[in-house]
Amino acid sequence: MKVTELAIPDAYALHPRQFEDSRGVFMEWYRHEALTDIIGHRFELAQANCSVSRRGTLRGLHYANVPPGQAKYVTCVRGAILDVVVDIRLGSPTFGQWDAMRLDDVERAALYVGEGLAHSFVALTEDATVMYLCSTVYNPTGERGINPIDPALEITWPEDVPLLLSDKDREAPTLMQAKEAALLPDYDECRRYMDSLRAAADHVDLTAHRPSVRS
Repeated sequence: MKVTELAIPDAYALHPRQFEDSRGVFMEWYRHEALTDIIGHRFELAQANCSVSRRGTLRGLHYANVPPGQAKYVTCVRGAILDVVVDIRLGSPTFGQWDAMRLDDVERAALYVGEGLAHSFVALTEDATVMYLCSTVYNPTGERGINPIDPALEITWPEDVPLLLSDKDREAPTLMQAKEAALLPDYDECRRYMDSLRAAADHVDLTAHRPSVRS
């Protein structure tokens, strides 16, 4: 599995190796040790979500209070999406910046979004189906949002599709409004929390027993 870091720290693209024959395609779309190698601790799977979206549906920008935050491992199993990550951590060297990647059912790449980052995507095809693994369960009291069409963010959303937003996302505060309301995560606090996860993994061989299974 090939791993590359996005322009936003703590966000990574993971490209699985695909095996194709007359029956179809097989791949390992998630392997814990590949992710452990880059984030320094094992990803704790607490919840798995699935969304099916009409073309133009824009979900996010969503994030969660840190600690514990909510890290996500996202892939698109049908159709295609443009996945966007925004650094909203106060004090971060890339605060207010964003990066994006296409996730689809051809390349079958995945995107890891670390704690404290805001996540959003727009469906580029009808019935775009997104699967994402989460490090914590949904907590409505800790869930936050930023308006994805905040002009100050200057996110380049596709111009050839009409954007469909929920009322909740459309009415979410801008980045500056969230900052003024003290709703944004702190970069140093996010780093300390991540360091605590890595410290807990010290002296534990999380990458042992790496079977390669093909069916």
